[in-house]
Amino acid sequence: MNTLITAASSAQAHRLKSELIHEAIILGDYRDLPDVLLKSGKLIKLPNPGSISYTHEMLTLCLEKEIGIIYPLRDEEQKQLVNATRLFAEYGIKIKAEVG
Repeated sequence: MNTLITAASSAQAHRLKSELIHEAIILGDYRDLPDVLLKSGKLIKLPNPGSISYTHEMLTLCLEKEIGIIYPLRDEEQKQLVNATRLFAEYGIKIKAEVG
């Protein structure tokens, strides 16, 4: 299973990535990211938490990318995902909203 860290454009995401002892970490962001990094597969584009269907878009992404743990680093992502913790848990996906 993969681990997703959001807010890939932030230093906090890269710091967390270096702290985790996990082989399969994916960094993603809904904010603009350089096309070079997206095309290389180093980062992925995430759904916007302002979207009405955000929770379902994230769940679909997690199932497609085999993500088992999400570290949502931005407040707007945390609020949405914490409210959907039970839904994600039904698919074996953990929301780790409290970091550090």
